[in-house]
Amino acid sequence: METVSIALILMLAVVISGTLTRMLPIALPLPLVQIALGAAIASVADLGVELQPDLFFLLFLPPLLFLDGWRIPKEGLFRDKGTILELALGLVVFTVVGVGFFINWMVPAMPLAVAFALAAIVSPTDPIAVSAIAARVPIPKRLMHILEGESLLNDASGLVCMRFAVAAALTGTFSPADAFATFLWLAFGGIAIGAGVTWLAMKAKTWISRRFGEDSGSQILVSLLIPFASYLLAEHLHCSGILAAVAAGITMSYAEQAGHVLAVTRVQRSAVWDTVQFAANGIIFVLLGEQLPKIVSGAAEVVRETGHHDPAWLVIYIVAINLALAALRLLWVWASLRFTLFRAARQGKTVVTPSWRLVVATSLAGVRGAITLAGVLTLPLTMTDGSPFPARDLAILLAAGVIIVSLVAASIGLPRLLKTLELPPDASHQEQEDSARTAAAEAAIRAIEQAQHRMGEGRADADLYMDAGTRIMELYRRRIDGRTKTGDERQLARKIDEIERKLRLAGLGAERDEIYRNARARKISDEAARKLVREIDLMEERIGSAT
Repeated sequence: METVSIALILMLAVVISGTLTRMLPIALPLPLVQIALGAAIASVADLGVELQPDLFFLLFLPPLLFLDGWRIPKEGLFRDKGTILELALGLVVFTVVGVGFFINWMVPAMPLAVAFALAAIVSPTDPIAVSAIAARVPIPKRLMHILEGESLLNDASGLVCMRFAVAAALTGTFSPADAFATFLWLAFGGIAIGAGVTWLAMKAKTWISRRFGEDSGSQILVSLLIPFASYLLAEHLHCSGILAAVAAGITMSYAEQAGHVLAVTRVQRSAVWDTVQFAANGIIFVLLGEQLPKIVSGAAEVVRETGHHDPAWLVIYIVAINLALAALRLLWVWASLRFTLFRAARQGKTVVTPSWRLVVATSLAGVRGAITLAGVLTLPLTMTDGSPFPARDLAILLAAGVIIVSLVAASIGLPRLLKTLELPPDASHQEQEDSARTAAAEAAIRAIEQAQHRMGEGRADADLYMDAGTRIMELYRRRIDGRTKTGDERQLARKIDEIERKLRLAGLGAERDEIYRNARARKISDEAARKLVREIDLMEERIGSAT
C-alpha cells in the first residue's frame, strides 16, 4: 500500500510540474521545476524511497531508449551519421578519459575507476531537456536531429563505458583486450537481440491480426512489452540491454512502415507512449529532487574525507566538472567542424561556415538529464566483499549537480545565443512532400474507381455509387492540382489551403461545442457524444498538423 501511495504522489507531482511550468512568468525548463518539486516534497514528508539500482534501471531506461530509437528521424540520422558518430562515440571516450582523470585529481578520495564511471555517466546528453529549454527559441532542425542522434547513441556508449568502469572498481583489474572483446559481444549481441525480438514480435502480431482480427489494447501492450523483453533477454545473455532497447526501437520504426496496424491503434498507441515518456522522465527528475537532501548529507561525509571541512566544496566540484565538460565538448565540436570543412574543401564542395555562436550553442546544448540520473543511481551499493561502494553518494550528488547546472546554463545561454542568429538554411522537404501527396492522391483515385465499379456493378442504384465516387475523387483531383502548380500559382494555392484549413478548424470547433451542448441537454447519449467528439478530434488533429 505504501509503495502505491508513493507512486501516486510522484505522478501527481509530475502533473503539477506541467501546470506550474505554464503558470510561471519566466520560461523555466520542465526538469528544473520537477527537481524543485521533489525537493519540496522531501522537505515536508519523508517518503522513504530507497532506489534499488537494478530495478530503477529496468523500470525507466528500456522504454525511454526504445522510444528514442523509434521516433528519431532516420533521414537526419543517416545524413549526418559522421557527425553523430563523432559526438556519440569519440566525444564519449574523450570525455571519459579527460573528465575521469580530472575528477580523480580534484577529489583524491574518489578512486580512479569510480571517477571514470562518473565521467561515463555524465557523458550522455538529453535532447528532451534541450527541447524544453528552447521551447520559445527554436533550435535549427538539423542541429536538433544531430543532438537527437547523438543522444540516442551516446546513451548506450556512455552507459557501456560506465559498466566497464564499475567492473574495474569491483574487481580492481582492467584488461584492454578483454574490454574490447567484451564490448564487441555487448554491442553486437545487444543490437541483434533487440532487432530480433522486435522482428519476431511484429511477425507474430501480424500473423495473429490477419487471421483473428486486431485488438488495439493488445497491440499497445505488445509495444510496451518489447523494450523490456529485449532488455531482459540481452542482460540474461550478458549483452548490452541498453543497446538492445535502442535497436528494438529502431527496428520498430521500420516494422511500422509495413502499415499492418489499424489507424485507431496508431492513434491510441501514440497517446499512450507520449504519456509513458512524460511520466517516466518526470518521475526521474522528481525523484532526483526528493533524494537530494539524503545525497547531500552523504556526500558531505566524503568531502570531509578529502581534507575539506566546508560543504561549499561540493559546489566547487560541481562547477568545475561542468566547466571541464563544456570545455572538452567545445574543443571536440570545434575540431570536428574544422575536420568536416577540411574534408569538404578537399572534395571540392562549397560549405557555409557556421557562426561561432552556433558552434557554442551546439556545445551548450549538451544538457544532461534523465539517462545520467538513471545511470548514476545504478552504481552498486556495496563492493564484492560487502563493504560500501567508495564515494557512491558523492558520485550521485556530482551527477545531480551536473544535471542541474547544465540545465540552468543552457536555459540562460541558448536563448541568447540563438536569438537573431542567421542560421544556415535547412534543406526543404516541401517538394518531396508535395510529390508524395500527389502520388497518394493518384493512388486513391485509382482505388476509388475500381471500388465504385465493383460495388455498383449489376445494381439498380449504380448511379449512387458513381455520384459518391465522383465527389470523393474530385477532392483528390483538387489536391493534385494544388500540388502540381508552380511559382505564384503554388503560393496562391497554399494560401487558399491555409485559409480553408482555418475555416475547417473553426467549423469543427463549432461542431464539437454543439455536440457537447446536446449531450448536456440529454438530447443525445454520452456514448454517442464521445464517439462523435472523437471523430471530430481526430479530424482536427489531422487538419491542424497539415501545415
